Amino acid sequence: MKPHPKQTLIPVIGDAHSTVGSLAIASNARANQMASTDRRFHDWYRFVLSFPPHLVRAYIEDFGLEKGATVLDPFCGTGTTLVVAKSRGMRGIGIEGNPMAHFASSVKTGWDVNPRTLKARAKNVAKEVCDTLRGQGINDDEVFGGDPDSVALRTLDAQTQKLLIRNSISPLPLHKTLILLECLQEHQGKVGYRPAMLALANALVLSISNLRFGPEVGVGKQKPDAPVVAPWLAEVDRMVEDLHFVSGQEHPDSKVHLADARDISDVLAPASVDAVITSPPYPNEKDYTRTTRLESVLLGFIKTKAELRKFKKGLVRSNTRGVYKDDEDDEWVEGHKEIQRIARAIEKRRVELGKTSGFEKLYGRVTRLYFGGMARHLSELRKVLRPGAHLGYVVGDQASYLRVMIRTGQLLSDIAEALGYELVRIDLFRTRFATATKKQLREEVVILRWPG
Repeated sequence: MKPHPKQTLIPVIGDAHSTVGSLAIASNARANQMASTDRRFHDWYRFVLSFPPHLVRAYIEDFGLEKGATVLDPFCGTGTTLVVAKSRGMRGIGIEGNPMAHFASSVKTGWDVNPRTLKARAKNVAKEVCDTLRGQGINDDEVFGGDPDSVALRTLDAQTQKLLIRNSISPLPLHKTLILLECLQEHQGKVGYRPAMLALANALVLSISNLRFGPEVGVGKQKPDAPVVAPWLAEVDRMVEDLHFVSGQEHPDSKVHLADARDISDVLAPASVDAVITSPPYPNEKDYTRTTRLESVLLGFIKTKAELRKFKKGLVRSNTRGVYKDDEDDEWVEGHKEIQRIARAIEKRRVELGKTSGFEKLYGRVTRLYFGGMARHLSELRKVLRPGAHLGYVVGDQASYLRVMIRTGQLLSDIAEALGYELVRIDLFRTRFATATKKQLREEVVILRWPG
């Protein structure tokens, strides 16, 4: 594996720099922090580990992109790249395999919603929900002090309940949420319906549920009760304010495809993309589908285990819980010596430590599948890039597979060069502390150019 090419420091707004070794790096506390001035539209719904808008702006400027350019994010998540591109007069295109994230990105880039209509309909729904709850002896503005057994609480069916992280939402908040959902669904297809649903998803994650993020998703202290209508309305009000800000302005259309980033030419036209700015999953044993599980289930994007399995199969393999017998992406990197060495080292370490579970036995294979999937993606991507297109991939080194180091950025750059891309440089974004190894891991931006 070749040494790192020229490395630079990406700009971080208003931050001081410190030196680690021979490299100047930005303060980690500020590098991934979203500025208060960037919260418009972005805060409608975000992954905990989403990259910040200022990072996207830095590369839009670095790539010399102008109004009218087409910017693609093939792993668009909750739409950070698309929102920034739209705000700067560029057409944003997203590819996302997670239906909840796809929905969020689509809503966050739909700025033609009438804010007055959204607010009026939300107020009507709120009144209807509160009236229904009061008829059951529940005041959503106060902690319920009665006997929960006195209320016929609504629940999910057993099959759907099993899809949730256990205890991720308490019975009474779930009951109130299901009533709100029923009232909202009466407005399906009308102006404001989709933003109102996304507002509920955000309120679920931030205040209604028992979820906590640190950065793994888990369950914190269980709340017997929590307000539902007020936090939902607060999210709607934030949307209304943002929509008023852009009301009457013209912005390019954005398009988000619910698709597999490894099959990009199925949904995009040849030679149609000027630049790529994205952050794909890392090979870090994180099941990204758990992060959005509660809202995905309650909003109806996942109803069965079969549906969950189907959409998992449309994602690049980055964890052992998303590996299937018929996966073949590892064939793309059979000849890559360093990836094969890492996979063998992981397997050797597993045996030495006596790790014998089915998941642990897949650690080596998922490493091959991850990089093979990224190779398949980069190969397919070539068809839709215009000659001279620049690409920025935010990725992080990993040591989560039994403390075997995976230099993600360097390996992706090797794969890209083998596919005909030019490696421009690798920028250091920040470092993050790995608890397993007690070392700082690099988070980098791999900058590529497609010569055509």
